[in-house]
Amino acid sequence: MTHRIASIATAVCLLAGSTAFTPAFAHLPPPPPVAVAPEADTVASGRVQQWLLNPNGEADGLLLADGTQVAFPPHLSAAVMQALRPGDTVQVRGWRAPQVPVVRMQSLSANGRSLIDEPPVPGMFPPRRAHDPAALSAMTADGRIERLLYNDLGDVHGALLADRTIVRFPPHIGAMYGAQLQPGAQLYARGWGTRGAQGTALEATSMGPTASTAREVFEGPHRGPGRGPVAPRPPVPVF
Repeated sequence: MTHRIASIATAVCLLAGSTAFTPAFAHLPPPPPVAVAPEADTVASGRVQQWLLNPNGEADGLLLADGTQVAFPPHLSAAVMQALRPGDTVQVRGWRAPQVPVVRMQSLSANGRSLIDEPPVPGMFPPRRAHDPAALSAMTADGRIERLLYNDLGDVHGALLADRTIVRFPPHIGAMYGAQLQPGAQLYARGWGTRGAQGTALEATSMGPTASTAREVFEGPHRGPGRGPVAPRPPVPVF
């Protein structure tokens, strides 16, 4: 017993006097950086270059001539399309995250008309939009990337091709292929979407620089009963 107590005391002394001793918490990862607050009451104005459409054919944004992207919820699509059209001058008030070329619309003025994105009444939600997956068409897109499309947090979630076709994909896919999705690069995409008078947009299920190198990123809308989305494959430098 005496020998055991002496051993413990010796170990404690060695730890206390050792300059190499490091508390366990020193190996914990550093805390995440504090998010930078968005810039409130941002004003953007300019000529509308084109609608930014989602694959259902709804406008959920605008592209201005100076490259500014304006984002708004899809349930405002019809109201915004009634208030203006490409070529009109618009003034938008809202907020934007630093270093992100996207203004989240809170109000919009064009052609003497104004539109406000009013928050829902507590306990209420924006109107639900019923979408029929069968209304989406199997589509392909092929061309040079003219511009990347961002959400209001700065995540890449789409690409605008030179022929004005919009290719959408989830932000995690944009991050996965971020080094290859660059303006000027070739992009081929297969997916599901709509084509109409206001433009063409699709949700990519496969992407690559060419049809022969396109890789599946997730499954399309016509899945069998009980099947969920296919997990994305590991990133592969296919571009």
